[in-house]
Order: sequence, then structure tokens, then C-alpha cells
Amino acid sequence: MTTTAQSAPGTAAVAAGGAPTHPDGGSRIGWAVADTFTVVRRNLIVYTRIPEFLFFSTVQPIMFVLLFRYVFGGAIHPPPGYPNYADYLMPGIFVQSVAFGSISTAVGLSEDLQKGLLERFRALPMARSAVLTGRTTADLVRNVFVVAVITAVGYAVGFRIGAGVAAFVAGIVMILLFAYAMSWGFAVIGLSAPNSETAQVMAFPILFPLVFASPAFVNVRSMPGWLQPFANHQPIGVVVNATRALTHGGPTAGPVLQALLWCGGLLVVFVPLAVRQYRRRA
Repeated sequence: MTTTAQSAPGTAAVAAGGAPTHPDGGSRIGWAVADTFTVVRRNLIVYTRIPEFLFFSTVQPIMFVLLFRYVFGGAIHPPPGYPNYADYLMPGIFVQSVAFGSISTAVGLSEDLQKGLLERFRALPMARSAVLTGRTTADLVRNVFVVAVITAVGYAVGFRIGAGVAAFVAGIVMILLFAYAMSWGFAVIGLSAPNSETAQVMAFPILFPLVFASPAFVNVRSMPGWLQPFANHQPIGVVVNATRALTHGGPTAGPVLQALLWCGGLLVVFVPLAVRQYRRRA
């Protein structure tokens, strides 16, 4: 004889086997995945309704490409083995673009928190994990678009793939993984800040030293000796070196392994912190 459990409105039902189900049916995992995609869709719709946001998200990286290629490029000499400065520059631009783009996670979550939207999400019969995973996944989708645009701009200014298409695609996947990990870090900042303006102000002082004290734009050997170890081993520096190896050529195993360890370490640290902060603030 089969028994069924009825659930009150706004709560998950429990099947006969004991597994939580969505009020509309389905398993707990399927419920979480469906809710995540709903939140992703909600965040991506913003770009269609406010296209200026997506436009300026891509304009800034393009301006950096043109600035460093044609204004600073003549004074910056890449290491031997690079046909032109664009080949050395573009891996740094890729990483810098997704790193700065990850700040939108902090700003978006802070705005949702300030408007009371996260409290309304908690009142709905939805998986709580969907709010954070949906936000970070939507920002990942935006970064895919930004990287595609920057690749086209890079080719226009002289960038060429030196290690083959497969290695280049692997480098882009690694960059996107790093962007996803950074989004979780900035999610912690967004959920900690009192408003979106403060969230942005809190994020930039953290990100600026990591981006510019790195091999993203210049040869690390031109930096003071005490700064070189930091530039080469901090997360953005490691990911830039790995991306450069995958796009231009050279030894890849060591740099890629270090970059993947940084990405995994950032996720292990920041995902639980973001979830904890979300439970406290929402």
C-alpha cells in the first residue's frame, strides 16, 4: 500500500522513499537544476532589457586592447619568442577582462539584497542554492560573450594563435573556470556590502594589485626583484602564464596544473563562504 505525504504551500513534498520533491513533482536535484536555470534566465533577461550594460561590459576590454596595443605597446618589449606585442598582450587581456567582469556578481547580488529580492526568493518554494549558482552561471555566460568579442578584436590588432586551435580552446575554458571561481569570491563581497556602490568600491582595491602586479601586460623581469615572486605566483599571474603557454606555445603542464589548483582552491574556499553569508543576510 502506497502512502503519500501532503506538503503545505511553499514547502517541498516528501515522496514515499523519503526524497524531497518539488511541489510540482521531480527530485531534489532536478528541482535545484530547474530553479538554477530559472535564475540564470532571469539574470540574462536583464541584458536584453538594458543592452547598454552588455555594451559597456565589452567596451572596456576593447579599450584596454587598443590602449596597450597602440599607446603603451611601443614602449613595452615582450620577451624573446613573441612576434609582436599583441601575441604577448592578449592572454593578459583575456584574464583581466573576466576578472573585472566578475565584479558584476558582487554588484548584482548586493542590489538584489538591497531591494529585498533575496528575501522573496527565500519565501518561494525553490532551492536556495539556485540563487547563488544562477547568478554566477549567468555571469559566466556573459563572460563567454565577452571573450568571444575580445578574441575578434585581438585578431584585428595582430594577435595569432601559435599553439593550435585545440590548445587555445583549452586556454579559454581555463579562463572561464577562473572567472567562475572569481565570481564566487565576489559573491561573498556582494553579500557582505551594505549596498552595490560599496560592493564595487570593496572589489576594486582587491583586484587592481592582482591584475597590474602580474605578467598580464609586461615582462615580470622588468619588475623589482621583491615583486617578481608575487607577480608570478598570485592567482591572476598564474592563470595568465598558463593561458600564454596554451595560446603561444611552450611548456604547459606545470603552468596549467598551477592554474587549475588555484581555480579549485578558490572554489573550495569561496563557495562555502558565499553560501554561509547568503544564509546570514537573506
